[in-house]
Amino acid sequence: MKKFVDLHTHCTASDGQYAPAQLVELAVQAGIDCLALTDHDTLDGIAEAVQQAKKLGIHLIPGVELGAREHRHLHILGLNLQPESTHMAALCEKMRSSRDERKYRIVDFLREKGVPVSLEEVEEIAGGSVIARPHFAQAMVKRGYVKTTREAFDCYLDTDEYQRIERFKADAKTCIQTIHQAGGKAVLAHPYQLGFSEEKLEHLVKELKELELDGLECYYPRHTDEMVEYYQRLANRYNLGITAGSDFHGEVVRPDTRLRPVELDISWIFS
Repeated sequence: MKKFVDLHTHCTASDGQYAPAQLVELAVQAGIDCLALTDHDTLDGIAEAVQQAKKLGIHLIPGVELGAREHRHLHILGLNLQPESTHMAALCEKMRSSRDERKYRIVDFLREKGVPVSLEEVEEIAGGSVIARPHFAQAMVKRGYVKTTREAFDCYLDTDEYQRIERFKADAKTCIQTIHQAGGKAVLAHPYQLGFSEEKLEHLVKELKELELDGLECYYPRHTDEMVEYYQRLANRYNLGITAGSDFHGEVVRPDTRLRPVELDISWIFS
């Protein structure tokens, strides 16, 4: 049975703009039947989102987004997780601790680059959440160093030089195994971000399939129609489920991204 879905979103539990309940309300307004909350390295927003989803009659899929160490843009989504999983809790805690420690090194890095921001102003923007790069990007916009958060990433926070201060990440095998231990399905997120040729991407997908990858995020705001068609063929070739996600963080964090319902059959996620 097909549903209008958005299976890749973020809230204030990681680096999103809206609280979990607010995100669910926005999803209902956008015409979404089934929403996955996939915060970075945490399930902390799930309980509130599930409660609000029940009130509003929308299906909430517990999820997570994990960065894998093999490539800075290799991200694995975990969908339909058991929030009480001790395996996932342990991995998320290790990743979150590393992310929290990294904030001091980001402050030093930006000072070296001539665009200093204070930890206090970044913490104020984060509002109690674990500090992540989008919070620094917003502080840089506020200071006038860059015009947009995208510019902050392109010029400073997503460069080759920045990678020397990157946080701990598990390898893809561990990410996928931990998702499965939590009862979920593992999906390769936004494949376009990897910047791979079709041949190199297919090689990666084949390797991940051997590690028991379950799905591929074919629909994504920055995927062209041609990309979507290719990713669908790739998913079918390797017997992977197809997902769609907006990667919504909120208009303050990502001004060009909105919640985006796509009609899909996602029964495989619950099998």
